This record gives sequence, C-alpha cells and structure tokens, in this order.
Amino acid sequence: MKTLRAVLTLVTLALLGWFLFALAGSGPKAAADPRAFSSSQQCRECHAQVFAEWEGSQHAKTWGNPAVRMLSNDFANQDCIDCHAPRPVFVTGIGNRVLPREERRVEGVDCISCHQLPDSLGGGMAATFDDKSPACRPTVQRDLSSPELCAACHNQHKTVDQWKESDWPAKGQDCLACHMKYRNDDPNQGRDHRFLGGYHTPMLKEAVELRGRFEGGAYKVELENVRAGHSFPTDERSRAADLFWRVTGTTGAAAWHHLYRFRDPYRFETDVQSTLLLAGKTQALEVPDVPPGSAIEVALFYKRSPYWLDPEHPDPDAEALLLHQIEIRP
Repeated sequence: MKTLRAVLTLVTLALLGWFLFALAGSGPKAAADPRAFSSSQQCRECHAQVFAEWEGSQHAKTWGNPAVRMLSNDFANQDCIDCHAPRPVFVTGIGNRVLPREERRVEGVDCISCHQLPDSLGGGMAATFDDKSPACRPTVQRDLSSPELCAACHNQHKTVDQWKESDWPAKGQDCLACHMKYRNDDPNQGRDHRFLGGYHTPMLKEAVELRGRFEGGAYKVELENVRAGHSFPTDERSRAADLFWRVTGTTGAAAWHHLYRFRDPYRFETDVQSTLLLAGKTQALEVPDVPPGSAIEVALFYKRSPYWLDPEHPDPDAEALLLHQIEIRP
C-alpha cells in the first residue's frame, strides 16, 4: 500500500512539474529585434505560403513579363515603370499615383510595395492585426483592404472607377472579394495572394455569358458581363475580347468572320472608340451575311495584346484564348 502511495505521489509530482513547465512556456515570447526590410525575399522566412502564392502571381512578374516588355518598348516608356516596379503605396500615399523605385525592380509588385509603412505611420508593415513581437512589427491599417490601395496602380486604366460606377459597391463586393478571396472561404486562413485575374482562365470564363438564338430570320448574339465588378476586359488597354462566327463544320483561319471587339483604346488611338462591356451590361448583336439555312458557331476569344490579332486576317484558334463557343441553328 505504501509503495502504491509513493508511486502515485511521484506521478502526481511529475504531472504537476510538466504542467508548470508548459505553463511557463506558453507565456509572452520575447520580441524579435525590428528589422529593415529591403527585399520581399526576407518575408519568405515567416510567410512561406503567402510568399509562394505571390511568387507564382502576375504581381511578381510585372517586370519580366515578355508582353509587358514588348508593349513598353522594354520600359523605354518610363510611365510603365511606376506600376510595374512601384515604391510602397503607403509611402507615396493612399489615393495617390505610385512612383517608380530604382532598386530590385525585378521583384515587380512585391510584398514591400503593398505592406511597408513609412515612419510617419509608425514603420513596420501594414497588416490586419497588431503584434509587436515579429521583426516586421505588423500594424493594423484599414487601407490595406481598401480599393484605394489597389487604385494606386489599377486605376491608371480606370478599373477602380468602373467598379465604383457599378452596383458592386452597394452589394459589398470589392477588389478583395474576387481577387484575394479567403483560403477555403475561411477568414482564419488569410487571403489568397495569387491575385487571380486576367491571366486566370476560369475567372475570365465566369465573367461573361455568351448567348445566341435564331429569331425573325436573324442570327442574334448577346454577351453579358455577369460576374466582373468592372468592365470587360479591363485594366490593360492592350487586352481585347473578340466575337467571331463561322458556318458550322468549316475550319481554318479563313472560315472565321469577325463580329465585334471589346476594348478600350490608348490615348494615341484617337480614331478608335471604347467598346468595353460595362459591369452588368449586355451587348446585343446581329450576325450579318450568313448563308440562308446555315447553322453557325459563335465564339468569344480573349487576347492580352490586340496587336497580335488582326480582325481583317484573323487566326483566333492559333493566337487567342477561347472562352465561350455556342451554336445557333435556324
């Protein structure tokens, strides 16, 4: 009996010691020394998942993207540098156009571009929580989640203005709701930093709905902007969406006939009208010159550079991304 009591006493003391040790270990951790962050590579140490998402995103490729290099004349057009290698948005000021940076341009739109705070705002990094223990000293900044932060770059082509003029703000749907969703729809898992958009085919397909019918002897087509919270296409004026048609069963580039282009022209294209499809709007068209009694295919192709697709001599199958295709029969 005495032996059993002794064993129980030892077990109790051991458990008590383990509990006290665990309790001591769960106390406040020593704060790391603050660091000056000069590259997004430093963020990888603590934020591996976020860094991996960003590294595969278009934000990380804004400097090296071959299409950007071509359209900017290898950045001889220096206005393009502002948004493709910007200084921190909080440094230039929310609501202001960003300014170009001189260093580490190869990192494009990086962690520092969106998160670094100036000394006037306490330094450290903008976040959705306050914590003085990490080296980056995260500090709550409501503007980090605001469309105005995105507008510093993405409103150069009026995308944020398009959103403001739509009914999406009234529905409580902002930039982050579509382009930085919560991982697995769980706020506790943080936001996805892949920044899915114009390079993400499923999102492009979901943005618009293509419909067609034969009515009153005419082939009628409609394209509706159903899911984009801004015009379609948007952001880069190099982007375009084209509707083509051909008689069912025909093939080859010559079989396609151009029907309509959706695009916003550059400033120097004074003879080109804007044909963007506004949020929630529908473009109705009638297909001309269809051989009587023919069934036709209508297709929507998407281009990130319209100069690579001449509507007069098109080859959309080879040069563009097919988003939707329907058939209309008389």
